Order: sequence, then structure tokens, then C-alpha cells
Amino acid sequence: MIEHFFTCPYCWEPISMLLDSSISKQTYVEDCEVCCNPIQMIVAFKNAELIDFQVDSIEQ
Repeated sequence: MIEHFFTCPYCWEPISMLLDSSISKQTYVEDCEVCCNPIQMIVAFKNAELIDFQVDSIEQ
């Protein structure tokens, strides 16, 4: 697991998430720990190194 810091696409606050580097490609939704809005994350690892990280707001 690695901790990755990024900016929430809703409230623009800096937050962090723990990412599982043992899974090479992941897409999932987590709520922002500040504003509680859902954030879609697309994550990719190669040899346990983070190579891609994208966050998008989920319009309701």
C-alpha cells in the first residue's frame, strides 16, 4: 500500500488515499474525506510503481 496525495475535484482540498500497488489496474469510487462527494479514481501500477493516477467528479 502506498499513500498518494491529490486534490479533490469538488472542494479542491488536498486529500490522500491508500492505494494497493499489488493490483496493476484499478478503477473505483471513493468519497472525499472533506466534502463527502464521490470521486472516481483510475489507477495503474507497473512493478509496484504508480504510473497513472486520474480522478474525476461523478456528476449526480
